[in-house]
Amino acid sequence: MKAVIMAGGFGTRIHPLTINMPKPMIPLFNRPMMLHIMELLKEHGISELILLLYHQPEVIKNYFGDGSEFGVRITYVTPLEDFGTAGAVKQAAKYLKERFVIISGDLLTDFDISEALRFHDARKAEATIVLTSVKDPLQFGVVITDKNGRITKFLEKPGWGEVFSDTINTGIYVLEPEVLERIPENENRDWSKDVFPAMLADDAPLFGCNLQGYWQDVGNTDAYLEACRDVFAGKVRINLLGARAGGEAGQIYLGQDVKVEQKDLSLLEGMVVVGDNTHIKGKARLKNCVIGRNCTIEDGVELEDCILWRNVYVRKGSRLKGATLCNRVQIGQGVVIEEGAVIADETTVGDEAYIKKDVKIWPRKLVEGGAIVTTNLIWGEKWRKSLFDGALVRGLTNVELTPEFSAKLGSAYGSTLPKDSFILSGRDAVRSSRMLKRSFVGGLLSTGVNVIDVKMISLPVLRYKLTTFGEVGGVHFRQCPDDPAATEIIFYDADGIEISSSAAKGIERIYYKENFRRVHHSEPGGISELPRIYDYYRDGYQRALNTELLRAFAPKVVVDINHSPAGDLLPRLLNDLGCDVIELNSHVLESASVATPEQRERAKEQLSRIVVTLGATAGFWLGPSGERCTLIDEQGEILSDIDALCTLSALVCRAEGRGELVAPVPAPQAVEELALAAGLTVTRAKNDGRALVEAAKKKNVQLGFSMEGHFIFPSFHPNFDALFTVAKTLELLARTGLSLSQARRSVKRRAYRHLKVPCSFELKGGIMRKMSEDSVDHEASFIDGVKVQFEDAWVLMLPDQHNPVAHLVAEAGSAAEADRLVEEYRRKLEEWKKELLNQ
Repeated sequence: MKAVIMAGGFGTRIHPLTINMPKPMIPLFNRPMMLHIMELLKEHGISELILLLYHQPEVIKNYFGDGSEFGVRITYVTPLEDFGTAGAVKQAAKYLKERFVIISGDLLTDFDISEALRFHDARKAEATIVLTSVKDPLQFGVVITDKNGRITKFLEKPGWGEVFSDTINTGIYVLEPEVLERIPENENRDWSKDVFPAMLADDAPLFGCNLQGYWQDVGNTDAYLEACRDVFAGKVRINLLGARAGGEAGQIYLGQDVKVEQKDLSLLEGMVVVGDNTHIKGKARLKNCVIGRNCTIEDGVELEDCILWRNVYVRKGSRLKGATLCNRVQIGQGVVIEEGAVIADETTVGDEAYIKKDVKIWPRKLVEGGAIVTTNLIWGEKWRKSLFDGALVRGLTNVELTPEFSAKLGSAYGSTLPKDSFILSGRDAVRSSRMLKRSFVGGLLSTGVNVIDVKMISLPVLRYKLTTFGEVGGVHFRQCPDDPAATEIIFYDADGIEISSSAAKGIERIYYKENFRRVHHSEPGGISELPRIYDYYRDGYQRALNTELLRAFAPKVVVDINHSPAGDLLPRLLNDLGCDVIELNSHVLESASVATPEQRERAKEQLSRIVVTLGATAGFWLGPSGERCTLIDEQGEILSDIDALCTLSALVCRAEGRGELVAPVPAPQAVEELALAAGLTVTRAKNDGRALVEAAKKKNVQLGFSMEGHFIFPSFHPNFDALFTVAKTLELLARTGLSLSQARRSVKRRAYRHLKVPCSFELKGGIMRKMSEDSVDHEASFIDGVKVQFEDAWVLMLPDQHNPVAHLVAEAGSAAEADRLVEEYRRKLEEWKKELLNQ
């Protein structure tokens, strides 16, 4: 007799186990699931098998070959398209000229197939469906028979209101070849939906044979784990690989060349099946586990009800319960994985990571050390340890930052704020920012926090409003300046300053624990608008400037607004001040994408030519968020970020003659020289947005700046503001009587070098320790990194906050000396990296 094994399904319900293999090949106690079905058929005298394939057929063919290795004879049939369960069998009709059995390759069962054959023969049936009783029949086809076993009614996947029996179709059939004549050639037909209902309508001899025994449709990951647990519990018996150990009562099965360092096997409890060449070290404790070939389990590991496939490595101290780890998974030290979690092929989980219950991680992912994984990781490449980079959350739009993620983040943020408080929410002109913001706002409202939605707005305007009154914080969504596929969500406190790291950790903690505040159904927050927000900003903007002087100066200025929301505001502000404004790219485009670096450079070059052609006083290129600004002088010179900060420092020093400048640690020494000559002082601060803004809030500060083209004029508000930088620069030109090129040339610059050196996060601490030790004989400062001062030069080694990079910055009286310093410390850094790696 022949049997047809259905082995062509895609197995999408059991992802991620079937990402890299067809479902019948999923290992069940270190053997393909379909092999257990083959052995059951052999037990009942069926050794001629027809395998119906479709999805990844070569995987099955390569493993089973012609079947001789397994004591069967296999014929493969691979339909050219999906013809359904019955239509696929029709493709094998030429091999089926006598009674045959159909069975799925993704079942685990010990049914007495011979009894079904006898039943079929005794009733002279044309088709017999093997039936069994289950507790939950909803996901199967329900069948009812008369007292002779003749099927009288069945219904495919009923609702509870339709259930008339707990007896279901197991997908095992005994058929006469005549049944195949009911199936048209090359058409999609299903046994349960088409063929059997037609036979019932024709009053054909269609019977149901109710069998007792074990039957499990391994259709999803829960069913897979349940099938394994049933084997552990002895509910079903299968053939197991390996030599039995642990005495008469023991259920320990060890493959060839297995090493268990605890020789008495006392730390292996229940049923433990260990594949060939696997090493269980030290005092690793295993209870009811299946370990595949070539695995390593280190000392102190605890595994319970776990399934490990091939080449899995679990480092010491990890605790896993009810988890499935697929091929070539690496688990770091001290990892905790909860029940129902599935880690797919070639994924690496870092030290001290925590994988929560039922989380599924798709193949080839990286879970960073210390991360808490709370939801499935399907898209993207990694699960990061922390959500925040400083005050912002960044990720690939609709891949890492999804609407679901955004709503959850909004709930976490709202849970840290007082109930009934207000926050400002704004965004750039990009649609994806709007999509994510709306989800975020929904999460916020659920915590009882009210949202003032200022919609599409320049970031300085939002931050200025926060410096006034009424709101406890703000959030802004924008396209990532360096990657159009990513979105950034930036959080601000009640003063418009980027939130502190402790506030970010508070949000993060609630996000991972899902400890959200859920208010009563009558208490969600409300959404309101602030239509006069531009008026607030305009009033403050004009108050902070010498408007009469500017109107008298009447400069001609060219501004590239980069299709940003500033286009709705800045030209009017400058016109009100008497400026002759030439606008470029001022139309706001929702569909516009952030410009590439090449496009930005071309735009600045175009702006430069227009400034010269029109004889303009200056040109300004604004970043999409309205915080970054590039200056072009009247001769068309595009000022670098360092040239710009030196030039504006020179203008401020000459115009003000008192006060203070706030400069980041890597800024050139020329800033101090300018300030000293004009009677100002300089405060050095960390080169991050929060530190610079906090320093700029102090009384008497005239100017603050970053190293990336952001400027703060605290006379208006102590935040980065490119819109105000445009007007303030023009005012300074009017006050000093200088042109931008004259101001630029007035600065005595020295050779300045900046080098980025790759440096992993793990090495940064050691590198900075060695830099500190190396600097003991020199004058050094430690405000931000380690800055070593020499007689006429300095060098700074600064680890990057968010990337695996160390910055080397040097300034000296000559280019040769600056180059020598950078190269000397680059070599030191590389040597220190080697030393640390060899420790």
